[in-house]
Amino acid sequence: MIKGIAKRFIGIFKRNKRTTSAEAMAARNKILAAEAALRKMPGSMVGDCFPLHHSFADNMYVREINVPKGALLVTKIHKVAHPYFVLKGDVSVFTEDGVKRVTAPFYGITPAGTKRVCYIHEDCVWVTCHVTKEKDLDKIEQEVIAPSYGDVSLPERINDLLKICKGEKSCLG
Repeated sequence: MIKGIAKRFIGIFKRNKRTTSAEAMAARNKILAAEAALRKMPGSMVGDCFPLHHSFADNMYVREINVPKGALLVTKIHKVAHPYFVLKGDVSVFTEDGVKRVTAPFYGITPAGTKRVCYIHEDCVWVTCHVTKEKDLDKIEQEVIAPSYGDVSLPERINDLLKICKGEKSCLG
């Protein structure tokens, strides 16, 4: 059942590659809708559902998650940009930028404000690295995870553009 739902979600997402801010907002709404639909499914799990391994280095928290083949999951909203590494597996990842199929080994940067829908084609090991002095996992989550998209700090340039759109600044050109 999950695989059928995953294929349907991925098919919908593929048709909506982001090119405008309106499409990005539509993608965010689809991600939130996917999350709401999954929460209603019998047997769905909420929280840290898959095995995690936590490591710490100087001012660094490293989080490793092991996700089994066939899983469909929705991530939390990331407050800050950080690197991630797919060490094992094959996963379709939907964000505001559309669907990307990622096969290990792979690394990328998660931009602030990212929330993902992921379908795991093959068992996956996904690692993220976060700059922090904290060692308390609850405090780290407060630092790096936003409860909603509205709680993500936008880069100053984006804030300037939003002010222009709201008429708070003039735009000549």
